[in-house]
Amino acid sequence: MTHKYTITGMSCDGCKSKVEKALNGIDGVEALVFLETKGATITMQKHLPIAQFQEILSAIGNYQISDFDEKLEATSKKPPLNSESKNDKKVTSSTSDLDAKYHCPMHCEGDKNYDKVGDCPVCGMNLEKVHELSTTKALFTCPMHPEIIQDHSGACPICGMDLVPLNPSDSEELKTYKNLVLKMKVSVACTIPIFIISMMEMMANNPLHKILPAIYSNWVQLFLSLPVVFYACWMFFVRAYKSIITWNLNMFTLIGIGAGVAFIFSLVGLFFPTLFPTEFKNTNGSVSLYFEATTVILTLVLLGQLLEAKAHSQTSGAIKELLKLAPTEATLVIDGSEKIISIHDIKKGDLLRVKPGDKIPVDGKITDGESSIDEAMITGEPIPVDKKSGDSVIAGTINGNKSFVMLAEKVGSETLLSQIVKMVNDASRSKAPIQKLADNIAKYFVPIVVITSIITFFVWAKFGSEPRYVYAFINAIAVLIIACPCALGLATPMSVVVGVGKGAQMGILIKNAEALENMNKVTVLITDKTGTITAGKPSVEKMYAVNNEEDNLLQNIASLNQYSEHPLAQAVVNFAKTKNCSLIKVNDFEAIAGKGVTGTVANKKVAVGNKKLMEHGKVTVATDLENKIIAEQKLGKTVSYIAIDGVGVGFVSISDAIKTSSAVAIKELIQQGVAVIMLTGDNENTAKAVANELHLSSFKAGYLPEDKLNEIKKLQAQGKIVAMAGDGINDAPALAQADVGIAMGTGTDVAIESAKITLVKGDLQDIVKAKKLSHAVMRNIKQNLFFAFFYNVLGIPIAAGVLYPFFGILLSPMIAALAMSFSSVSVIVNALRLRNLKL
Repeated sequence: MTHKYTITGMSCDGCKSKVEKALNGIDGVEALVFLETKGATITMQKHLPIAQFQEILSAIGNYQISDFDEKLEATSKKPPLNSESKNDKKVTSSTSDLDAKYHCPMHCEGDKNYDKVGDCPVCGMNLEKVHELSTTKALFTCPMHPEIIQDHSGACPICGMDLVPLNPSDSEELKTYKNLVLKMKVSVACTIPIFIISMMEMMANNPLHKILPAIYSNWVQLFLSLPVVFYACWMFFVRAYKSIITWNLNMFTLIGIGAGVAFIFSLVGLFFPTLFPTEFKNTNGSVSLYFEATTVILTLVLLGQLLEAKAHSQTSGAIKELLKLAPTEATLVIDGSEKIISIHDIKKGDLLRVKPGDKIPVDGKITDGESSIDEAMITGEPIPVDKKSGDSVIAGTINGNKSFVMLAEKVGSETLLSQIVKMVNDASRSKAPIQKLADNIAKYFVPIVVITSIITFFVWAKFGSEPRYVYAFINAIAVLIIACPCALGLATPMSVVVGVGKGAQMGILIKNAEALENMNKVTVLITDKTGTITAGKPSVEKMYAVNNEEDNLLQNIASLNQYSEHPLAQAVVNFAKTKNCSLIKVNDFEAIAGKGVTGTVANKKVAVGNKKLMEHGKVTVATDLENKIIAEQKLGKTVSYIAIDGVGVGFVSISDAIKTSSAVAIKELIQQGVAVIMLTGDNENTAKAVANELHLSSFKAGYLPEDKLNEIKKLQAQGKIVAMAGDGINDAPALAQADVGIAMGTGTDVAIESAKITLVKGDLQDIVKAKKLSHAVMRNIKQNLFFAFFYNVLGIPIAAGVLYPFFGILLSPMIAALAMSFSSVSVIVNALRLRNLKL
């Protein structure tokens, strides 16, 4: 039984996923949750009371479930009303801000998005904008009269100047960076004088005392530290406070405690010096203050944040480059005339003129003309591809030196470019299994560091050298500062973001980080034949009819095959067209997966397919006809039997050329220790001919979709990590079952949806590149984890003073802050090296 409910309290995709997972965790329940309509469709084996669902949802958050509310659904589906003019600049900017989404670069809450820029409530990191293709129209303004805003290019109605596009795509990211730069300038301007004053205090004959008496120097340091603490770096204390009250302890917990204790100690020492024992006082009787330590630590942490902000913008460089591919305008051909329109106004079925050098506006096919098109930005292939009438073209690719007219087939979010951007975004935000190690360590890391800091203080206070309390205080702060776990949290996501972006630039689309990691572990590659090893463009080489009535037989099978999407069926239809053969009506058409097609043509029961179809229909096939078919198969041809009214009457021999890159790719994979197995629905003879030519590890013929699925399960049960490459609807179950499903971008949408990796070019050579990319990313992640652990494992004991009894070495909090900041930067810089990876 299935019921609809309304669920309130969900504010983001993370909430939706959490609710859906909780409901599906109930035995006998299958739930689909929809954020937009605040609805849920729940299928249950037996009726469960709504109170039981509410109990489950209350345990995971403030969610309320009730009977389905149609009014609420209707309200949520209504588009927002905009009563303002389209030329209102204020509305434009606010709409952009409302549409923008932000997420944590460390993915603390998985897929959760936030509506406003700010800090992550879990780890305190700056939220980053989710890059996506704009869903609003491009707007244009006049450089001389900014009040003029139009949704199309042209001349300014006031001064006649050309309008320029408004480009707010990276405004928030730039705003955040500029804000940090300003704070950095203020912090440095105040910190340097404090540092100089503090250092000169250590000189025997301090020349500064001639212009600034010692009694005033501490007060000057206090006033100079106020802008640093309460303006430039106040966000660190706010984040520390939030982390403590929510018990999401993170890097800012340690920074806030360390710098805060140093600052408060200095304030109390300045205003109430009599409260401190003599160990804390210098020769002139005043308490040694740590305004310079506080400001230098905070300034260095701010420097680290600034460098991270700069580096973060580079990690998403591949996504930004993809976004730049999207054109803003197109030329619409209507009633013989041409009109410039916004890309957002294009509708399916529109005819568009693409001029030399223009970007292709949407996905479609050429209807008139021909050209060479640079598809490097989508496929990674540097050589322009020749296109003629009937060929498909992709949004964002660049036309050569000829003009043509195209038919718009996929627009907006349906285009390949939009799907690539979405897939890269989703993959960049997913977690690799290896990140569980970092997450588990970080969970316990901060409390352990705080305890270590406290132990350090008491050990120095009890057993340390004089002044013991000063040493205890300084070393305890140094432990807190150097142990920042930021680098640990960034180690995996930074590499994943850059790696996925690099793959996208090469035409390798990775759905999630788990697939990226598993690709490195693959031991067996299962591959289909047609469209995967072969070009997927079969053509009829020979047709044989027992009664020599080939034309009549061709008309029958072509008429039947016109209803099938299988490449072999299309080859027969195309062959019939070259023979000027007309197609006739078919009744009772049926496609039998993995076998062939049947139907009634001209009152005759016609069947076209493989031997299993003949056996299924109990068709009688003469020995002479069978021998001719076997002879064709041994030549590597795919042969379809033809039967009419239960009797074999001929065959059609179809060839599909092996891709030139397939042999090279298979050889390289086998050399890397990957067994390459071909599972095909084709016959034994044809499969054997292809397997021998390519020197495959093994092959199995006559496999139906369920056979491929069971074979993968069998290999997985043996402990194999299995990748499956396919391109057809019949490959979808196997692609979904495999540890890594790899779809050919030239294949069906169903196959691509079922797979975890999509190869835009549909080339096996890209599987080799994907494996190299996976290996490089995993190696990069391990290097990052080493950097993070190295800083902490080495830095914490030194900060605690373990080297002091032997070498007299102590690590000041300022040096600790510097090391902490650059540990994070080193992780990001190391991840950025993946951008230069040669695949």
